[in-house]
Amino acid sequence: MLSLREAALSMAELVYAPVIGIVKSFWKFLGLQFTIHGEANIPRTGPAIMAINHVGYLDFAIAGTAALPSQRYVRFMAKREIFDHPVAGPLMRGMRHISVDRSNGAPSFSAALKALKSGEIVGVFPEATISKSFELKEMKSGVIRLAAESGAPILPTIVWGSQRIWTKGLPRNISRGRTPITVKVGEPLLVTPEQAIDHSLSELRSRMEKLLAVAQSDYPDSPIGQRWAPARLGGTAPTPEVVDLERQKRKEI
Repeated sequence: MLSLREAALSMAELVYAPVIGIVKSFWKFLGLQFTIHGEANIPRTGPAIMAINHVGYLDFAIAGTAALPSQRYVRFMAKREIFDHPVAGPLMRGMRHISVDRSNGAPSFSAALKALKSGEIVGVFPEATISKSFELKEMKSGVIRLAAESGAPILPTIVWGSQRIWTKGLPRNISRGRTPITVKVGEPLLVTPEQAIDHSLSELRSRMEKLLAVAQSDYPDSPIGQRWAPARLGGTAPTPEVVDLERQKRKEI
């Protein structure tokens, strides 16, 4: 007889599978051109934490697509507001994604830790919110604490190109085309409880920055003059300094 958790997971897969089918059809409709590197770094069994950069609203679905060749489903940590949505909410709960209340992170941390100890892959966005500059933002330390307490390896993961479809502050572009999408999954980073959190977080950031630089340099479309590209590469996205200044001004209002 199945345990309650095994039964819940079986039900989750019944929800997850058709959603994946819909997502794949959506990618095909958009004509997205996927380039995925590092799939072999995603374990076929056992726990892992996908630490993903955040440049667009579809990053979770794109990162999840990269895990499918390994026959794994990713349980993503996502903000509570998505779970409150009348359509998305039931689907998120049905797929056993993890709701995050930014004012009280303890329950979501416990839920993620429980999933990891059960052998799941958990998807985390260490920057917490979308980067409007398309550069890596300051990262939260929760991903390191999860790894240290669970013993699960961290998989540095970079998504690039999703910001051209749907991102913060720009109109959605869901017209059919051949938009290149890059996903890079780096080698596992192991964290032990004895290691300093700041040191491990710095190492994770360094690895993600290197993966991002390669994804950007190998990207087939020119960034020059493009709103979806960072200023550092000749794009017209705001610099991290400008984004921070705008954020400070909003706080002062």
